[in-house]
Amino acid sequence: MLSKRAFLWSTLGLAGVLASGALIPSYRMRVAAQLLLDGAQAPPEDGGKLFAEPETWARTLIAAAESQIGKTVRYDPAYTALAYPNGDVPIERGVCTDVIVRAYRDGFGVDLQKLVHEDMRANFKAYPKNWGLKRPDRNIDHRRVLNLAVFFRRKGAALDITDRAGDYLPGDVVAQRLPGNLPHISIVSHRANGNGRRPLVVHNIGAGTRLEDSLFSFKITGHFRFKPA
Repeated sequence: MLSKRAFLWSTLGLAGVLASGALIPSYRMRVAAQLLLDGAQAPPEDGGKLFAEPETWARTLIAAAESQIGKTVRYDPAYTALAYPNGDVPIERGVCTDVIVRAYRDGFGVDLQKLVHEDMRANFKAYPKNWGLKRPDRNIDHRRVLNLAVFFRRKGAALDITDRAGDYLPGDVVAQRLPGNLPHISIVSHRANGNGRRPLVVHNIGAGTRLEDSLFSFKITGHFRFKPA
């Protein structure tokens, strides 16, 4: 009889190949297996250790991101035809960028799908060509970390990348590089980690939206503060 760990590995391995026809990167699969063993998360309650007092807009953004915890429980990178504007995949699944897109949409009515698509349509040459596309694709462009990073930079939201936790304020968006050269993105919260030295982040690294202490766990490739107009 398979142990719980072995069962999870076998199930997730199969899911990585077959889920929605999309191959989930092996590193994210390993992370998902460990997180599932750790147990499900629920949205955090008010209170707890504070890392920094958030501005009003940041508190709204973080609350919208944290509201996804316990609802988005899968990492699923499958290409999906979306409605436009305000298109989304079902809330129970998504990728790291969906955390950011949903938070801005739910918190402020800011539709990054529409904003990124319009900017790419007008300035396509400014965006990465990693996927061999010759024109914008409103189904997927806003769900790619590299495109969001370019969009935030073009909107004047880029900040310095440092190794000082205090430079990362609540509501900041941080792009990272995971093992296997995988791009990743998360939202910095106002909540402190166990020793109070770092802010926790809200992200989906492999097993749904979670609040975790991973700000400096991976190389940071982008630091942004995109305040809604």
